[in-house]
Amino acid sequence: MFSHIMVGTSDLARAKKFYDPLMATLGAGPSMVDGHRMFYMHNGGVFAVSEPINGEPCTHANGGTIGFACSSPEQAKAWHDAGVAAGGTSCEEPPGVREGGMGKMYLAYLRDPDGNKLCALHRM
Repeated sequence: MFSHIMVGTSDLARAKKFYDPLMATLGAGPSMVDGHRMFYMHNGGVFAVSEPINGEPCTHANGGTIGFACSSPEQAKAWHDAGVAAGGTSCEEPPGVREGGMGKMYLAYLRDPDGNKLCALHRM
């Protein structure tokens, strides 16, 4: 359904320091940098981070969340811990199991240094 997901950054070097350890917890290698943007490729998916090409300031979505699939609660927790250690901010409730209409899930939420909201999800 998706070819890729891209978020903006105002500082590509800072974003790389944040996302490289975060994506490593999911099994993705360091990013491939291509000028003003970088790409992580893993399991057929592409996640990209880019400085805005129109020269306008980077902004984050209000109400938007990008979710990353995890193979276990432990991987989701490691993802969250790596993100906080690399300069991200924990948001929403602390990482843990939640139950709702979509069933039982382990969720961990972060905001990256540019304010983009990210989620690690493991369906129980």
